[in-house]
Amino acid sequence: MAVPLSVLDLAIVERDGTVRDALQASVAFAQRAEALGYRRVWYAEHHNMASIASSATSVLIAHVAANTATIRLGAGGIMLPNHSPLVIAEQFGTLATLHPGRIDLGLGRAPGSDQATFRALRRDPLDAERFPQDVLELQGYLSRETRVEGVEATPGKGTDVPLYVLGSSLFGAQLAAALGLPYAFASHFAPEALEQAVARYRREFRPSAQLAEPYVIAGINVIAAGTDEEARRHLAAVRRARVARFVRGDRRLTDEQLDAVLASPEGRHVDAMMRYTAVGRPGPVAEALDAFAGHADADELIVVHAGPGTDARLRSLELLAETAPPARAGSGS
Repeated sequence: MAVPLSVLDLAIVERDGTVRDALQASVAFAQRAEALGYRRVWYAEHHNMASIASSATSVLIAHVAANTATIRLGAGGIMLPNHSPLVIAEQFGTLATLHPGRIDLGLGRAPGSDQATFRALRRDPLDAERFPQDVLELQGYLSRETRVEGVEATPGKGTDVPLYVLGSSLFGAQLAAALGLPYAFASHFAPEALEQAVARYRREFRPSAQLAEPYVIAGINVIAAGTDEEARRHLAAVRRARVARFVRGDRRLTDEQLDAVLASPEGRHVDAMMRYTAVGRPGPVAEALDAFAGHADADELIVVHAGPGTDARLRSLELLAETAPPARAGSGS
């Protein structure tokens, strides 16, 4: 690969599996990614989603870190308006103290949930407006220059956990550029503003103590399989699973019903979220990733290995690494 490869693990709860199964699979996934040379594994904060088990993101990172040795681990990301910056500094300061040189902290401003969950999280609608100030406050706690007189993070102070701004719009691009932080674009599910946001970030970037030059991470879905036919079957299953997450109610839908939803305007909208998806045998998938890295002007790709079950996702992880070794070198760590 022309750029390093990393992994975003959504800690998927399978249709016939349990949350425990999903968390155990995340450990196995990270261990295999470490052995194969992937640069980092990130986990995202989602709430009230029965199919995603990474809601307690820092706890999951701690467990995976204790069961791996070298790979970088982090949040991709923590939805900072859901939390006190001090608490996040203490959590990730603890992680960085226990696992020095291995912890990343990606930050977003979305709720990571629906409106009912928004209220259950005790959020104020204005919290997101304070996101830039909260990022600076958090940065102060993790450095040796707290921005809140008389308050320091223990653990946290002096750990200098690297921060990443996550986004899918121009807001995140502008903030990352202004603060001199790496920028991770969520193009694996929100592709629309990718080119414009990355261009603005690079144009407006100001060097900082953490980062001398702009650094872009772009997300892409990958379904690598032994044959094109198998990859297409996996893609069909993934499309159905994705649209199922957006269907209200507890009833289970058949494949035929899910296909009907996919054919609807709402389903087509969900499907469009997967615009950046590389599907097929490992060689063509690797070529597609190289092309995407150029299209996104990315310094690193973070891959969502998708598939109908843990075994399929692990196989995709392995096949891609065998074909396109994920280099760990680079300036964004």
